[in-house]
Amino acid sequence: MIPFEFIIRLLAASIAGGALGIERESSNKSAGLRTNMIVSVGAAIYVMISAVLLEGSTTGDPSRVMGQIVTGIGFLGAGVILHQGSSVKGLTTAATIWCSAALGCLAGFGMYWELAASTVLIIIINTVLRKADFLFVKKNKKKEE
Repeated sequence: MIPFEFIIRLLAASIAGGALGIERESSNKSAGLRTNMIVSVGAAIYVMISAVLLEGSTTGDPSRVMGQIVTGIGFLGAGVILHQGSSVKGLTTAATIWCSAALGCLAGFGMYWELAASTVLIIIINTVLRKADFLFVKKNKKKEE
């Protein structure tokens, strides 16, 4: 991999992670801009290191590193989730961090169209469906009363 390509993939990962982070920041959620950017860039770095180290190898599998990324990000996401009585907070933020890692993997593999489509879809889910969630919860509370 040439250095220019490495830099482009890092920038793509940081932009995608940043887009998710901005959405989280605008919603006053924990794990915002910097966290999502770092997670995405970190995942891209690990994927690219794996691909470079296994270049020309017939026995290695660069995708195996993704399993380790998912495991590591799980611990980070667990730190965002809070139990308060019978309610659980932070699940969407934890899932968004997990998705930031996936976006980093896409960027690290140079899958730019997939990266763009996934980023847009995750942002739509986090913004549009938040409103739908609110309406659904509001209706359920009225039924309980």
